[in-house]
Amino acid sequence: MTLFDDDLGTGVEHQPGDDDPDLVRVRLVVAYDGSPYHGFAANPGVATVAGTLQRTIERVLRHPVELTGAGRTDRGVHAWGQVVSFDAPAAGLDLGALQRSINKLCGGTIVVREAAVAPPDFDARFSARSRTYRYTIVNRPVPDPFLAATSWWVDQPLDVAAMRLGCDPLIGEHDFSSFCRRPKDRMIGTEDDGDPGPSLVRRVIDARWDDEGDGVLRFTIEATAFCHQMVRSIVGTLVDVGLGRKRAGEVAGILRGRDRSLAGPVAPPQGLCLWRVTY
Repeated sequence: MTLFDDDLGTGVEHQPGDDDPDLVRVRLVVAYDGSPYHGFAANPGVATVAGTLQRTIERVLRHPVELTGAGRTDRGVHAWGQVVSFDAPAAGLDLGALQRSINKLCGGTIVVREAAVAPPDFDARFSARSRTYRYTIVNRPVPDPFLAATSWWVDQPLDVAAMRLGCDPLIGEHDFSSFCRRPKDRMIGTEDDGDPGPSLVRRVIDARWDDEGDGVLRFTIEATAFCHQMVRSIVGTLVDVGLGRKRAGEVAGILRGRDRSLAGPVAPPQGLCLWRVTY
């Protein structure tokens, strides 16, 4: 997945002072290897990033916490700059000790890179102005075992110049229906019940391919929000362009068509990383 920001969190902003003046808002910047987890969002019965992190924080602080994340990633998707927030008692709070304890207990698959007290009105999800994702491709005849867990191996040569041209139509505000998986929850509206469902209009600030050398290609995209599988669908389509299966000029038409069948396949999850959240 792609990060789909619209269905994470309670939807209600809460400030520590609303109920208990002795609570402070804590902000963590978190990196994780998504390989062993069934996505970010808590899901009973399976291991998830948020579920594991929340249980670990509660174990260290010895009280329940309600965790809010900047966005939700699918199974197998990684993060370097995920942000979470929660409330904790100010008395005796040692953020350095909390960070060290979490990193030790999570065994390296989930790492707190930064820990700080945030303003009372900070919300990891609702305060975010944009999110940035990176997708890595290894474009060589032979795969790289040291990059396999964090990249998509494409053995056929890719036309990077054409893929860069295909990025241009994505910039700006558009309906990204062609690149998004439609929400299934009937409570928020689906195509099969006569309700068109939530808007899939998103504003993309930047989209580009960088050649890192030695066959490593990196796609970077920044947007105010993303819908389900949006980045992976865009990458799959642009790889089709790079392979000559589609022309760069077709991307604008695919976008205007608002039809998922017009786009390319969804790229594998392991190449995707939530790189940064901007506030």
